[in-house]
Amino acid sequence: MDHQQRFDLTCDKVDEALKRFLTQSGTSAALLFEAMRYSVFGGGKRIRPVLLLEFCRVSGGEPDSALPFACALEMIHTYSLIHDDLPCMDNDDMRRGRPTNHKVYSEHTAVLAGDALLNLAFEIMLDPANTRDISAQTALTAAHTIARASGVYGMAGGQCLDMDRVAGQAPAQMVAQIHALKTGALISAAAQAGCVLARADEKKLDAANAYACNIGLAFQIKDDLLDLEGDPDKLGKPVGSDAAGHKLTFPSVYGVEHCGKLISNLTGRAIEALDAFEDASFLTWLAQRLALRER
Repeated sequence: MDHQQRFDLTCDKVDEALKRFLTQSGTSAALLFEAMRYSVFGGGKRIRPVLLLEFCRVSGGEPDSALPFACALEMIHTYSLIHDDLPCMDNDDMRRGRPTNHKVYSEHTAVLAGDALLNLAFEIMLDPANTRDISAQTALTAAHTIARASGVYGMAGGQCLDMDRVAGQAPAQMVAQIHALKTGALISAAAQAGCVLARADEKKLDAANAYACNIGLAFQIKDDLLDLEGDPDKLGKPVGSDAAGHKLTFPSVYGVEHCGKLISNLTGRAIEALDAFEDASFLTWLAQRLALRER
């Protein structure tokens, strides 16, 4: 099995588990479940759950036992996208080639779908039925890692900085800070939680964090470049929205050519960090694949 096949197989496993967790029981809130499923199964790359499961594996853990945490992470990521697309945030009409959640349902339903996904994520991670093969302390530590990366010290804090930039701060410093929190924190949490669930030592935790921080930043720079010069058909949404919204991006600060060099350097640093693991060829391939992606 090559790396792409392995990636696809892992994504299929995550999708099957997500379907189980998002199966409605009872007759209440049918529309809310529909809106939640609409975005969760809207063509996401599944990068974060794949990272969590793979770091669990290379740290000597059992990926199947980590699957509920991988699904919870994807739900948190999806909730953030639903809210990002709202008129009060980025006001986007399209995502992944389909109308955004609030365009299909309504603003209030989209807000509630995001809220429900966030809460369901923690319900899944803290349900003893999902953590029979993991000690309570290990499960709590992994959930705490993901919680911190999702909130004011991570993704939510980064989004707030992106919406309300502090006057007088240097653009290079600000854009790095925004995306270290908004994008990088949850990617780092994926890698670290995978290690935690495998009860990895500090050396592996530090290496996983270094890898994830570097690919997280490279991922965001690539996103910014794709919004500037990508193919709308491949992206599933119009390009140029960042410039139209006067958003602070890496290309606007560093220029396109330098951004390409940054992606290459960050990817190289990520791969170097994998020396702490014996079998990291898949993670090496993944870092390279993300640097070259077209969507």
